[in-house]
Amino acid sequence: MKIVAINGSPRKNANTATLLKHALKGADSQGAQTELIHLYDLNYKGCVSCFACKLTGGKSYGKCAHKDDLQPLLEKLRDADAILLGSPIYFGNITGMMRSFIERLAFQYTLYDANYSSLFPRKIPIGLMYTMNLDEKRMKEWGYVEALKGLEKRLGSIFGSSEALYVTDTYQFKDYSKYEVTAFSESLKAKRREEIFPIDCEKAYDMGVRFVTQGVAATYECENAPH
Repeated sequence: MKIVAINGSPRKNANTATLLKHALKGADSQGAQTELIHLYDLNYKGCVSCFACKLTGGKSYGKCAHKDDLQPLLEKLRDADAILLGSPIYFGNITGMMRSFIERLAFQYTLYDANYSSLFPRKIPIGLMYTMNLDEKRMKEWGYVEALKGLEKRLGSIFGSSEALYVTDTYQFKDYSKYEVTAFSESLKAKRREEIFPIDCEKAYDMGVRFVTQGVAATYECENAPH
């Protein structure tokens, strides 16, 4: 089993990366081969609308033809048994780096037929982990869930299935007094960081475990199905 986690945050050791690392620990505990990729280390663009991935009989049919730092990662993910995507929420949605990555990842497998079918060769789970400063109440009031559900549904239809972990009211600064952030209470943020964030990390760990066990079960069922 190969599980790849993609960090769409510019920070390599903050909330989003921490969740992804816990998910990979869960997968590793079940014997999976794991890897963490930081998107902000790569130089790439979103989809450039060349449509080479849609050209019938073309050498890049079903594959992104644009050559940059993202191409080796896209090839790696073609062989993954599960993919974990993590992103902080900026202005109500995933980061620009994550959005550009998903354009390149998902569009190459999207078939322009009546059902927008998938060209991905098998079914694998996609896990999405979001971190944000807003609390759960405002997250829902401001429409974040509705904005993200469409992405989750579409990725699930392309790759097989998807599930999401929403981590709200996160601790962002080491010293809140240095910044103009009166919308937040440092003491309450610190308390939540101590009491709730470890639970969120456990949920991420469990997702990693679950993706491996489900994948093993699916492989066993496929291999032992009557021919």
